[in-house]
Amino acid sequence: MGRVMEELTSGASGRIIPVFRRALILIYSSLIWFFLLFGRTRGLASADGPSQPKSLRRRSRWIEEEEDTLRRRALAEALQMLPSSEERDNHNCRCTSSLFFGVRRNALFCRSWFPTAGNLRGIIIIIHGLNEHGGRYTDFAKQLTSCNFGVYAMDWIGHGGSDGLHGFVPSLDHVVADTSAFLDKIKLEHPAIPCFLFGHSTGGAVVLKAASYPHIKQMLEGIILTSPALRVTPAHPVVGVVAPIFSLLAPRFQFKGANKRGIPVSRDPAQLHAKYSDPLVYTGPIRVRTGHEILRITSYLTRNFKSVTVPFFVLHGTADRVTDPLASQDLYNKASSEFKDIKLYEGYLHDLLFEPEREEIGQDIINWMEKRLASSVYLEKTV
Repeated sequence: MGRVMEELTSGASGRIIPVFRRALILIYSSLIWFFLLFGRTRGLASADGPSQPKSLRRRSRWIEEEEDTLRRRALAEALQMLPSSEERDNHNCRCTSSLFFGVRRNALFCRSWFPTAGNLRGIIIIIHGLNEHGGRYTDFAKQLTSCNFGVYAMDWIGHGGSDGLHGFVPSLDHVVADTSAFLDKIKLEHPAIPCFLFGHSTGGAVVLKAASYPHIKQMLEGIILTSPALRVTPAHPVVGVVAPIFSLLAPRFQFKGANKRGIPVSRDPAQLHAKYSDPLVYTGPIRVRTGHEILRITSYLTRNFKSVTVPFFVLHGTADRVTDPLASQDLYNKASSEFKDIKLYEGYLHDLLFEPEREEIGQDIINWMEKRLASSVYLEKTV
């Protein structure tokens, strides 16, 4: 039986679903073409004054973005990386933040959490979802370090404390490439430690595509996907036709009708409030290029489920109205991976690690990594 999916909510990745209507498309098309051919951009000179040269407009926009990036980076650096003052006093976890320069030399804000005692069993690299940031995963990181796993989290371009216009993703392939480069760096620093990639929502799509490359796959013990953005489809075929055009002509343009507040992503009211009051979480309308990139990467992944060979664990709530749990089931059914698992949580929503049962879900992930590590050791002994 088909599932009725609702509009894309601010701060969470998912389907580009009934947000575009035929009339809305026609209106936006007319406005954009008029804007591009005859209009002037907002924020230029007043109506009775001369317009600014294009170079000045570009510089003004660059300064504005730089100021916004510095503001967000200061907020990211000030964010507490342990969930309680008591745990900070106990010093059972070593936390650091740093900048990593991506493949396009853009500065990406990164965090790490490592246990201060015991042998390191593995490292998990967190790739957050659309519009959020790695600092939201502090509780999960603490749970992992308590089981002797090290944790890294990297904010995408345009997210958290990283460079770029807030909420704007020029290419998800750039995020995939940055993830690959970050993994390379971590493996150089910890060559003997098993590594896992974790991705939530659109971050899950990024991780799945990254792991499709042989040189990435060989560095990984496996990947974990929570509520991955797979099989995302436009509301109308016209959207699929015009989205690439709009993406090229007006990539930063915001579809003000494309985000609808109110779709719950957690059953915990405190977690919902924390997310949408977080200044590092982008809650503005989705930008044209960002939406097109989600459609593009998920279309590629859906066509290539059968080619997936990396060990993976996919987790999804059956009541998720942002991404589709049936697509996760299809990934599990069709993937060629020899080591794969799926867990569907009845009645749970999109942000699994922010649900009331988050500790149990976190433990499911830890148990899977332990099972995967035990399997790898067994295989090594039998070869």
